[in-house]
Amino acid sequence: MKIRESAEDYLEAILVIFERKGSVRSIDIANELEFSKPSVSIAMKNLRENGYITMDKDGYITLTKKGKKIADMVYERHKFITEGLVRLGVDPKIAAEDACRIEHVISQESFEALKKHCSKLEQ
Repeated sequence: MKIRESAEDYLEAILVIFERKGSVRSIDIANELEFSKPSVSIAMKNLRENGYITMDKDGYITLTKKGKKIADMVYERHKFITEGLVRLGVDPKIAAEDACRIEHVISQESFEALKKHCSKLEQ
């Protein structure tokens, strides 16, 4: 289930916007990611064609099971890494920016090891 980093970012944004607003349209994604509407439109077409999202006749976007699985994974990594870096004293804005890069390259094995290690520290 390897997809491009940009697709992961879009799926994560859809999840975050949906959790915040209860619905998602392309304009919401453009505003959230500060991307142009045409760029978002192309990305949504690609995500739809690859089975990661559906879009209804009114333009509302929903993650498919496949898309939600990826979005959940990326968002979990993002939150965990951001929170860990902040606990280490990193400025929250920098921590979130760094987490956004790290979340795409860390292996599942390494991420699980970090989670396990941190849970032991918290006990």
